[in-house]
Amino acid sequence: TNPGFVVRITQAGLDYAHQHGIAILEKQLSQLKLSDISGESRVWRMGKVRYELSRLRLRDFHLPYSRITPISNVGLQVSISNAFAELDGDWRVKFLFARDRGSFDLKVENVYIKINLRLGSDATGKPTVSTSECSAHISKVRVLFSGKFGWLYNLFHSTIESRFRKILEDKVCDIVDKSLHNELQTYVRTLPVTARINDKTGIDYSLVAPPRATAQSLDADLKGEFYSLAHRSTVPFSPLPLAFPSDHERMVYFGASSYFFNTAGIAYREAGALVFEITEDMIPKDAGFRLETSIFSAFIPQLEEMYPNMPMKFRLSTPAAPFLTIGPGGISLKPTVDAQAYAILPNSSLAPLFLLSLVRNVSAVINVRSGRMVGSVDVGRIRLSLKDSAVGTFQVRTMQSLMNILTSSTLLPRLNARLDEGFPLPLLDRIQLSNILVRFHQNFLLLGADVHFQPQ
Repeated sequence: TNPGFVVRITQAGLDYAHQHGIAILEKQLSQLKLSDISGESRVWRMGKVRYELSRLRLRDFHLPYSRITPISNVGLQVSISNAFAELDGDWRVKFLFARDRGSFDLKVENVYIKINLRLGSDATGKPTVSTSECSAHISKVRVLFSGKFGWLYNLFHSTIESRFRKILEDKVCDIVDKSLHNELQTYVRTLPVTARINDKTGIDYSLVAPPRATAQSLDADLKGEFYSLAHRSTVPFSPLPLAFPSDHERMVYFGASSYFFNTAGIAYREAGALVFEITEDMIPKDAGFRLETSIFSAFIPQLEEMYPNMPMKFRLSTPAAPFLTIGPGGISLKPTVDAQAYAILPNSSLAPLFLLSLVRNVSAVINVRSGRMVGSVDVGRIRLSLKDSAVGTFQVRTMQSLMNILTSSTLLPRLNARLDEGFPLPLLDRIQLSNILVRFHQNFLLLGADVHFQPQ
């Protein structure tokens, strides 16, 4: 049940998202449409005032002060204070034998709005967001009428102001619900549940639980598991709990566990992506040797007798998925690689020569570029052992230096080129990362970043 990958949005990140959300809400409130209003107001001992308000136009709606707060076990709370709006329109009134018409201006001041957002996830593991509570309170409404009979307006202006207050309070929460469904809910669903890396592998970024609000952040626990597109098997180990640090310097943090990286090894191996071939055309010209039997006959004399001056190739594969560890000092692994040597016969068929086991200490460097986690590896000296031979026994240690050169000059560049392509982080649409921070902790890698949203 532990996540393999964790995303944390800090208060700074929530504030940044909140700025864009409030701008959208403010725009939609400014486009609020109001229907004509008519009615009558009884004046004590004098009869009724009949009125009609038409062509109501909302000129603007400003939300100058607002904040977003994570509430533990609730979700997110958005509080808006001292909002104000201005409207105008036409009016018509009839009282006894008096009639009048004109225009009016209405000022709405001290608007307070509270919105509670409930966070969840659907059956596919995508995030969901909905309004669990919305309340709007308007403490001050002022109507300014233009016309001849000032005393007449005073007979019913309080009724008009009261009606406008009630209408606007209801309309505000209607707009909030609509904006949440059409804008925010649609946007959060751009978080990828699966990310395709290439034609062989992908990553499962589905939520394993609804997003969790704490006093200082919003955390999302993701499955964080690589898988083969051809065949998805059960991972034979479980993710360990992540002791996430209380860093809040960046807007967003990503915690990639050792489980996350180790499922990559399984997925790549199942997909056949951990098989490399080394041939003559891959040997750098400055290496000082050719990949042929005459070179190896110095270590294996019988090779020259059996396959004289024939080109060779090596097929490198992993007998088991590589398993890495992450600690405060970084990422390290000690993969075992099988290197099968072949002689290429004149008819292009392959004659197996010998099978070596290569064990090498590997360290990794991780960074983020264009929303993708990229890396490179460095290797130490290899340790060789002979697993099988079709050309008799020989001392493998004598070819240690040659195999070091062979793998470092050919295998390592190809491996680093593949790692440099990277794989996508779970990002919402139109998000760019900057100010990247990389830190290592026990059992997981911590990436921190600030975000920039690019509007359409």
